[in-house]
Amino acid sequence: MGKKATYWSIDPALKKIFARIGKPPSGAFVPDPFQLEALAAIRRSDCLVIAPTGAGKTWIAEQAIHEVLEKGGRSWYASPLKALTNAKWVEFGDRFAPEKVGILTGDTKENAEAPIIVGTTEILRNQLYDAMEKGENLPFDLVIIDEAHYLGDRQRGVVWEEILIYLPTRINILLLSATIGNGEEIAGWLSSLRGKECVVIKEEKRPVPLFPLFLHPAGKILPLLEEKKLHREVVRLLEVKKRPFRTPPPRFGKIIEVLEKYNLLPAIFFLKSRAECDAALLSCHPGEEISRKEDFLRDLEQFLADYPFLRTHKQLAYLKYARVASHHGGQLPLWKFLVEKMMKLGHLRAIFATSTVAAGVNYPARTIVLFNSDLYNGSDFSPLNSTEFHQMMGRAGRRGRDKIGFLLAVPGRFMDLKHLRKLFFARPENIESQLRSDFSMVLNLLLSQRPENIKEMLTHSFYAYQFGANEKRRKRIGQKLWNDWERHLAFLRAEGFVDDEDRLTESGIWASKLRLDHPLLIAECLKQDAFPRE
Repeated sequence: MGKKATYWSIDPALKKIFARIGKPPSGAFVPDPFQLEALAAIRRSDCLVIAPTGAGKTWIAEQAIHEVLEKGGRSWYASPLKALTNAKWVEFGDRFAPEKVGILTGDTKENAEAPIIVGTTEILRNQLYDAMEKGENLPFDLVIIDEAHYLGDRQRGVVWEEILIYLPTRINILLLSATIGNGEEIAGWLSSLRGKECVVIKEEKRPVPLFPLFLHPAGKILPLLEEKKLHREVVRLLEVKKRPFRTPPPRFGKIIEVLEKYNLLPAIFFLKSRAECDAALLSCHPGEEISRKEDFLRDLEQFLADYPFLRTHKQLAYLKYARVASHHGGQLPLWKFLVEKMMKLGHLRAIFATSTVAAGVNYPARTIVLFNSDLYNGSDFSPLNSTEFHQMMGRAGRRGRDKIGFLLAVPGRFMDLKHLRKLFFARPENIESQLRSDFSMVLNLLLSQRPENIKEMLTHSFYAYQFGANEKRRKRIGQKLWNDWERHLAFLRAEGFVDDEDRLTESGIWASKLRLDHPLLIAECLKQDAFPRE
């Protein structure tokens, strides 16, 4: 914030809005109609649920798992992120008993024979391929695909498509997402592929209304929007300060004080990088009243007694005495678990987080603070799309704890307020197939499938369904996919990974087991003895 800010105030129009802040009346939980419809659907068929974050999709999953468990069956809950997987493992352990829940990620494998498995989507794909190779049935009765919009992810979407193509039809699939625009198209493909109905259940209403705010550099909080346009004072500011918007570095501690003054905490600050999250803590200073929250200190001490090595964590003082924390993929898993637990219990004032938190880790806040309208996509920064934006906004407003949630936009060099306004009213984006042939896919399919079966699969892929207006065109698209697949196959033959009968050689079999994005690179290095032995 600018150094000229000597006072903090709110626009008079916000007084009525802020008067709505508070906890809704308590009462017994009553499922919403869409939740009951989805539960009824998954008992008999596949089901795709599209509902805002916090609307109660997890309740549907838990009830479906419970019903399968009651019948002696097994369930697989697949998520795209290790952070979300770890959170669900703890959550389901509390819900169903720890001995009934196992976890499978690239880092962790515990209780793998449990009736409920929580794991990353890639691990589910690997288990599916292994079962196909051995001619065995995948020993599950229900598969839940969380964050199903990853089907359209450029890097990983093909994994989702492979799973949906090859899962046995006897296993019902429950797909969950907050941000899919073409649910009927996906359901149509699944129905045609699997020969059974896929019911689409949609809920568009947020459980907690969202109100967008703007933090003016002069120290005033005002509405970001007037009806569907930017607030006049925001427009005036943009006219005076053309982008790139030059402002001093944000004083995070001061912003937290302002939010606290107007009862807008707890808050999640979404920042660009892990380094920014850690650096933000430095501007947060403890106050007398902050560190004297007895129930917080009791719960914190109990956790530290179980994991005493965390007492030396360099950020513990900020957690304990300022009740703020940094949360990102570079933190120790148990530290992140501690932060998540303290946030869920309502002990923390704010956390500074990367976008990982938006993608499903379950600890909503009253307010989301946004400094940037772009996001790192793995290779570069690009403008937020509606899926990414609505995932972040889904964290604002806690069902059962808040009557209203808030977005606070803070101006800066990387904040395009006009783009933010568009995103606020944008509909969820359509999902497009990302199916493509790569060596990992070819190797894994050849473990259990003959080429003629694979050709049939490509013809019935979501890619062929989506871009083929009719059956004839779908077959033509499937043929193009097959031609690309054959080129990969020819290379594998030439390099000795596949024999003349299109079966994997010994080298091909162990290359397929690498489960890497570029298995041939590693396989060739191993064959050529290119790695140092010490």
